[in-house]
Amino acid sequence: MMRPLRLMLAMLVVGLPAVAYAQSARATLRDAQGTVVGAATLNEVRGGVKIAVQVSGLKPGEHGFHIHAVGMCEPPAFTTAGAHFNPYGKEHGHKNPKGAHAGDLPNLTVRADGTGSIDVTAAGVTLTPGGASLLQPGGTSLVIHADPDDEKTDPAGDSGTRIVCGVIASTARK
Repeated sequence: MMRPLRLMLAMLVVGLPAVAYAQSARATLRDAQGTVVGAATLNEVRGGVKIAVQVSGLKPGEHGFHIHAVGMCEPPAFTTAGAHFNPYGKEHGHKNPKGAHAGDLPNLTVRADGTGSIDVTAAGVTLTPGGASLLQPGGTSLVIHADPDDEKTDPAGDSGTRIVCGVIASTARK
């Protein structure tokens, strides 16, 4: 018996939902010169998608970090990534009473040595089919900005230039 089928059967026996949160994705993060500066792994969890990011070679400080609505990262400005992923029609920012976009994530902190990491769950999004899927037709991407996100200014939190981008891609075998 195949391993995923065994897992689903075991979940049914112990009374867990048959939805195994085994969906996963990844993104290779590149700067405007095309240099790989990091990686992200994404795993569907109850209520959202857990995103773990590791970066290096960036300017120390706080950087806006978002999920964008298009799976395209053409340098140097990465404008092809589109606006923030916003399937629920909200405004920007966790401090905005009308917000937040599903793609609004906390700032990424880069240490003095140029390295940084963040482990966050993006609530209300999935890696399974549907309107809130990060793996929808046309894709989505992760973008790191030059400046911190103020978490309230619509549409992008005054987070400045897009300096890093990575297309979110499923890790499932086809």
